[in-house]
Amino acid sequence: MKRMKATIAYDGSGFAGYQIQLKTRTVQLELLRALKELHKGERVEVVASGRTDSGVHATGQVVHFDTPFSMPTDSWVRALNVRLPQDIQVYDIEQADADFHARYHAKGKIYRYKWNRSKLINPFSRNHLVHVPQQIDVARMEKAAQAFIGTHDFSSFCAANTNVVDKVRTIWRIDFEEHGEELHMVIEGSGFLYNMVRIIAGTLLEVGLNRREPEELADIIAACDRDAAGKTAAAHGLYLEKVHY
Repeated sequence: MKRMKATIAYDGSGFAGYQIQLKTRTVQLELLRALKELHKGERVEVVASGRTDSGVHATGQVVHFDTPFSMPTDSWVRALNVRLPQDIQVYDIEQADADFHARYHAKGKIYRYKWNRSKLINPFSRNHLVHVPQQIDVARMEKAAQAFIGTHDFSSFCAANTNVVDKVRTIWRIDFEEHGEELHMVIEGSGFLYNMVRIIAGTLLEVGLNRREPEELADIIAACDRDAAGKTAAAHGLYLEKVHY
């Protein structure tokens, strides 16, 4: 058996998240179907670097699976993509070490969050950017974001229903990019808790809209209390961009 490492992209608009669920369409379900067809009806387990929620997108999700087949990279990409729906595509695939694990061997991730600052909602991007017609003070957001850099207990920025005990994570950088009417937040770190990026995005947006002061962020982090932070930003603005190994 060979262990294959694949980098995939998907539009999360039509999925109830990554992880397989009963009676609903998920990214993992479509991957399992494609691999089963390719392997002549044999079930092939597929493991991702992490789950994404309903509506969340990915441009650099990483998965692994085991196979007895040997094919060149281009043939693997074609064989899978012809069996996958158009809202999931494999961009790269390679043979990995036999003990490679897409989730447990991940050393860090990059996420991107996108806002649309136009006055009117663009019907063609409404499922891919979060519409904020109010004026956003990016400089205030940049100032507030510095509080996240480093290693902290991010309990204030984790969904309350998680069962994760250790909530200490390290954020390496948070950058803001302006692309015309679009504003992007790019965040890179060692790992992220459930809803952590979306809560950070929602809280920083409140700073950008003058609903919080940049100086509040250090106290919010120190509080280790979900109620201290801002709202969880909408799922459809979030993209998993890259996984580091």
